[in-house]
Amino acid sequence: MKLHFLSAGRIRMRKSVYIQGADRNETFEAPVSSALVRHGQGNLLFDTGCHPSVVEHGEERWGALMKVMTPVMRAEDTLLPSLACVGIRPDDIDVVVNSHFHPDHCGCNEFFKNATIIAHAREIEAANAPGAETAGYLRADWDHSQPMEAVTVEKDVFGDGSVVLVSLPGHTPGTMGAIVNLDREGACRQSAAQSRHRHGTAKHLERRGTSKVIRRNPAHRTVEHHRDLRP
Repeated sequence: MKLHFLSAGRIRMRKSVYIQGADRNETFEAPVSSALVRHGQGNLLFDTGCHPSVVEHGEERWGALMKVMTPVMRAEDTLLPSLACVGIRPDDIDVVVNSHFHPDHCGCNEFFKNATIIAHAREIEAANAPGAETAGYLRADWDHSQPMEAVTVEKDVFGDGSVVLVSLPGHTPGTMGAIVNLDREGACRQSAAQSRHRHGTAKHLERRGTSKVIRRNPAHRTVEHHRDLRP
């Protein structure tokens, strides 16, 4: 099994969205990332980044959301060219996991027509609620014709412990993360949502051996708690 972290764009955001009391004019730039897992049973993509059309037509695609989140990238910086660099076409993806349904995490869902979309049931409910668009849920990004699987409990995607989805509510009601157990390098714990939303531009990546965590920070506590609860 192989794990690739891929560039899926870049955005500029208002700092006040995440830091109470910050100047409304102060902004920061953040990377948009995706994770590709190449497993013997299929190819899994964790988050799909921004739709390429927002590079030149952001207002048309995102509307009022552009007031707090602005693309700062070229079309070639989005997910599909990154996938091509590792020899993967959209039709090669079997499973797409969306950490949540904000447009910088599910913007390219529509291109993966052969994939099953996996999302938390609470996220699907939130995205379908009245007024969801004002909360950042844009149907043009997350709602397409692919089959969708709703997760309610911890899910072992391939049934072998290699990719386990866990609930990490907070940023949105249905935010999810993934624990990816690599064959040669221990475990990588990836929550693309919480990485940016809690720690600016930092990637939420943890590698560990068989007995100890080498690198951790406060955002890992929820995932570690799930691990501790296992029999």
